[in-house]
Amino acid sequence: MTKPPLTLYLAAPRGFCAGVDRAIKIVEMALDKWGAPVFVRHEIVHNKFVVDGLRAKGAVFVEELDEVPADRPVIFSAHGVPKSVPATAEARQMIYVDATCPLVSKVHIEAERHHDNGLQIVMIGHTGHPETIGTMGQLPDGEVLLVETPQDVAGLTVRDPAKLAFVTQTTLSVDDTAEVVAALKARFPGIVGPHKEDICYATTNRQEAVKAMAPKCDAMLVVGAPNSSNSKRLVEVGARAGCAYAQLVQRATDIDWRALAGISSIGITAGASAPDVLITEVVDAFRDRFDVTVEQVVTAEENVEFKVPRVLRQPA
Repeated sequence: MTKPPLTLYLAAPRGFCAGVDRAIKIVEMALDKWGAPVFVRHEIVHNKFVVDGLRAKGAVFVEELDEVPADRPVIFSAHGVPKSVPATAEARQMIYVDATCPLVSKVHIEAERHHDNGLQIVMIGHTGHPETIGTMGQLPDGEVLLVETPQDVAGLTVRDPAKLAFVTQTTLSVDDTAEVVAALKARFPGIVGPHKEDICYATTNRQEAVKAMAPKCDAMLVVGAPNSSNSKRLVEVGARAGCAYAQLVQRATDIDWRALAGISSIGITAGASAPDVLITEVVDAFRDRFDVTVEQVVTAEENVEFKVPRVLRQPA
């Protein structure tokens, strides 16, 4: 039986970013250096396939430091941790490696600088996300106020409206964040913003590629995990950019083929913590069912690379 024709648009950039690459490499190098088990506080990145792969190599994932024996190394996830976490590790004389993405660390430094200058900080981010918890945990309680929406800005109670700065989570929707920033500036005209956008290059680039791809597609799939902020934002961006059907899938087995009946074009992208192997798996699933023509939608080239911490580059 002849397969129906399908144009498959592949967004570029897609998948792993430099911070995720570095975080995974840190766990692998730690296992090489110290042997198993190496403990990781929180999922190193938000992707079950990646986490399961590292677990099979000897990584043990925990939620809190008190689950880690003092004589084993511990790694902090790419999302960043409150200051109290490395302080506790030092008090217990533990070996620890911080895999916080350097672009998240930049936001931490920014927040501290504003605090040192006597400013209270407003953080635009998602309640309960590990990156938000980590950034807010750089400063004493009450020094960082969290907002998610323009409505939150309207209800904000600040210490001094003339002494405010804002920072953002790195994995937000660029457009949604612009609305919240506009609300902050309208209510607090003197608020100090970042010198350079806090939303990271990878998040921005993947959203731009989706915006370029979405109008061409009958449907769009984002390969990523349900707890991945940047992956969920890609689904929202696709829907807003005109794609009638935009869905998140972790693997090819999650594809709802009934919902895709009758399509002639599909867009595929992936969140920053989704590995190439899962993207290939999804593309192959379409090849099994359709006569596929692949077209790349390229909106940026990425060549960013981050060094691993020095402790891993030194001999054991």
